[in-house]
Amino acid sequence: MRDKKRDMDYKHIGVRPVAGAIGAEIFGVDLAEEEMAPEVFEEVHRAFLEHCVIFFRDQAMDDDVLARFGRRFGELAPLPPHRQVPGKYPELLIVETQPEDKMVFGWEWHTDTSHLETPTLGSILYAKILPPVGGDTMFANQYLAYETLSDGMKELLDGMVAVHANGRILRTLAEGQTPTPGTESASAGWSKMWAEHPVVRTHPETGRKALYVNEMHTERLKDMTVEESQPLLQFLYAHASKPEFTCRFKWEVNSVAFWDNRCAMHLAMNDYPGHHRLMHRVQVKGTRPV
Repeated sequence: MRDKKRDMDYKHIGVRPVAGAIGAEIFGVDLAEEEMAPEVFEEVHRAFLEHCVIFFRDQAMDDDVLARFGRRFGELAPLPPHRQVPGKYPELLIVETQPEDKMVFGWEWHTDTSHLETPTLGSILYAKILPPVGGDTMFANQYLAYETLSDGMKELLDGMVAVHANGRILRTLAEGQTPTPGTESASAGWSKMWAEHPVVRTHPETGRKALYVNEMHTERLKDMTVEESQPLLQFLYAHASKPEFTCRFKWEVNSVAFWDNRCAMHLAMNDYPGHHRLMHRVQVKGTRPV
C-alpha cells in the first residue's frame, strides 16, 4: 500500500496524487534552493510527465526563483510586448483580478498559447494574493480524453488538423462576456493570429497521444467552415472536460502549479467576486505539435 505522501517509485521526493486522473502534490522540495540535486530534479521531471500537472506548497519565491525553476526545464517563452511588465522579465506574466473585475484570466477550458505556431511546453503559476475562498484551478487529462474515444473516432481524428486562433479571446475581452453559443463565426471575425495543429498530438517526451483542441483557441477544422466544424468540436470539448478526467486544485498563498500544455487543459474558476487575486507566471518554450 502506498504511503499517503510518497509514491514508492520515488526515492528523493514525496509524490501524492490529488485525483485518479491527473495531478500530484510534490513534497520535500525547496524551489528557492539555488542548486537542485540532479536526482531530485530527475524525479520532479518524471512526476511532471507522469501526472501532467504537479503542485508545490509553502514555497517562498520571488520572480528570480520562479524564472530559475522554469529554466530547469528549458528556455522561457517571452510574452508579446504589450503583456510585458517594465523592469521585469520579458517572460513574466502577471495574472491579476481586481475586486471590481467581472471576468478572470483563463475563464474557459484551454491549453496555453495553442494559437501560436510553437505553443509553450508548460506554465508555472505562483500564488501571491488569494481571495478568502474560491479561485481554484481545474485541470483535465488529454491523454485520457483521447484514449477513451471509440476506435472509429480515433481513426477519424488521427491525421486531422485544426485551426487555432485568438478571435474568441479578443471578442470576449472587448465585449466583457463569454460569447453566446452558436456565434462562433462571429468570434472568428475577431481573429488576428492563427496556427494549424494536429487534432491529436504525440507528446515528444512520453510518446503518448493526446487530444489537442480547446474551446478558447480552436476556431475550426482545416478545410471546413466554422459552422461545419462545430458539431465535432463541441462534442470533443465536452468529452475532453468530463469530470472523471479532471482534478481541482485549491490554492494557498505560496503554492505553485506547473502544468504540461502538451497533454493537459485547465480552467480558472470565476467564483470570487469582489476579491483580489494575484499570481505570477512563467512559460517554458515548447516544440511545434506533431
